[in-house]
Amino acid sequence: MANIGFIGLGIMGTPMAGKLIKGGHTVFTHTRGDTPAVLLEAGAQPCTNGAEVARKADIIITMVPDTPHVEDALFNPEGVAAGLSAGKIVVDMSSISPVATKDFAKRINALGCEYLDAPVSGGEVGAKAASLTIMVGGSEAAFDKVRPLFELMGKNITLVGGNGDGQITKVANQIIVALNIEAVGEALLLAAKAGADPAKVRQALMGGFANSRILEVHGERMVKRSFDPGFRIELHQKDLNLALTTARQLGVSLPNTATAQELFNACSAHGGAKWDHSAMVRALEKMANFEIGQ
Repeated sequence: MANIGFIGLGIMGTPMAGKLIKGGHTVFTHTRGDTPAVLLEAGAQPCTNGAEVARKADIIITMVPDTPHVEDALFNPEGVAAGLSAGKIVVDMSSISPVATKDFAKRINALGCEYLDAPVSGGEVGAKAASLTIMVGGSEAAFDKVRPLFELMGKNITLVGGNGDGQITKVANQIIVALNIEAVGEALLLAAKAGADPAKVRQALMGGFANSRILEVHGERMVKRSFDPGFRIELHQKDLNLALTTARQLGVSLPNTATAQELFNACSAHGGAKWDHSAMVRALEKMANFEIGQ
């Protein structure tokens, strides 16, 4: 069994760290605030800062909200980098900038350590069920060492390529999810406004080529008006900002991604930053002056 570090114990990090402890590993933790009681009871070993985590652990995982938080966790004076010694592996499972990821990897490699970017998809439900999809960028040697840990947290685990490739895969994932939410929202809104029962329309569509996990899960949320997260709009806004920023850097046009982001922005302007991302449909409903559940 390995000594694992885990930094960032939020809605995703807490169940993920819990799976590692349940798998028999010693897990050294650090987070803003206190390590949750559920992890302490399971045997987590809290540390005062990231450097202490890195000194005690062989593999150090970060799971924090955004690019600046990863940079701070790794490179602040008491961060992970300050406690690293050659041969250790840093694994960032946050969803952050692919461009910044390549820089972070070079800085960690310069200390004689490996770096994997391994963002996840599946949300809180996937974290609790250990069914996350994990998209990995980095060396095959490091991936092979960390894979047994990934298998405690997820099911669909893919080494995509080099550093940054895991993050760009997650960005692609979030584009597809956002555009699917928008499509399901438009379709159910149109059907409901035309007088059809949106629940039955959804049921019918689930038997055809339009079926998707978004139609199944988020279509039901739209019909039942259940917009508690889940995955918050503000987090999806962050991910689409990564998509649009990276697209500008690469000279790529993503017109429908930009539209989806504007719909999220409209929701946020109406106090919906913390709604589930399926509530994008509320922006469409405002424009139509009609709710699917009417």
